[in-house]
Amino acid sequence: MSSAPIPKICIALLADVLLCGAAAAPPVQPGGAAPAPQDTAPILHICAAKKEPPFSLEDGSGYENKIATALAQAVNRKPQFVWSDKPAIYLVRDFLDKKLCDVVIGLDTGDSRVLTTAPYFRSGYVFVSRADRDLSLHSWSDPVLKSFGHVAVSFGSPSEVMLKEIGLYEEDMAYLYSLVNFRSPRNQYTQVEPSRMISEVISGNADLAVAFAPEVARYVKSSTVPLRMTLIDDDAKRSDGEKITQRYDQSVGVRRDDQALLDELNAGLGRAKPKIDAILVSEGIPALPVTN
Repeated sequence: MSSAPIPKICIALLADVLLCGAAAAPPVQPGGAAPAPQDTAPILHICAAKKEPPFSLEDGSGYENKIATALAQAVNRKPQFVWSDKPAIYLVRDFLDKKLCDVVIGLDTGDSRVLTTAPYFRSGYVFVSRADRDLSLHSWSDPVLKSFGHVAVSFGSPSEVMLKEIGLYEEDMAYLYSLVNFRSPRNQYTQVEPSRMISEVISGNADLAVAFAPEVARYVKSSTVPLRMTLIDDDAKRSDGEKITQRYDQSVGVRRDDQALLDELNAGLGRAKPKIDAILVSEGIPALPVTN
């Protein structure tokens, strides 16, 4: 028995179904594998210096790089670093303000150039000495400081201010300039590398290094020579009575017109806190309770 012919309208409908099915199916790659799903997560563009250890390094090993990644994940964004060859002090002016990126990590809370998130940690300046010196220093008012020869500090820091206040700066100035090959910080950005400050203490060239703890904690922790790092009491004052703050809250900065992103990051900081705390512990950074 021969089959009845299929009506033309049915053939047309069957063709439409087959075509629709083919359009809905994902294209098959050679070897029969379907393509990997596309990552549709929004991007968080992070301003970062290529070479400013221990904060930021192009290989992502800076502790601020790790904090930025943890925060991006907490707000369900893909972290993408926008790298700068310039020092981090120029990131707001040359990158954030020009909308080349979205955030700057590790700014002082309340930085007037930006909107800052709630602080995600607080730390302070520290005295670093060789453990075999058995120094017990906690305050700039300790008279033993005046007996020291070389003290390694950063240019423009509260430590440099306090060296001047206690009368050590003039004698120490030539030594400090030697640490940067006598380049003047007045005409170009010049800074003593944190690792250099610690190596000077290790070698005995400096009696003491005074720095913001996050700058030097990594090098203190990794030193094969036992070192002592102590937080400085927040009681330093200039001769005119003005307080020289020794402790600072750290926040993430966004552009001043980006309140929506600020709110998003503030919500994410709570979720990211366990990872951020673990990063700080791994780095050896002494953390204090935040002030707000």
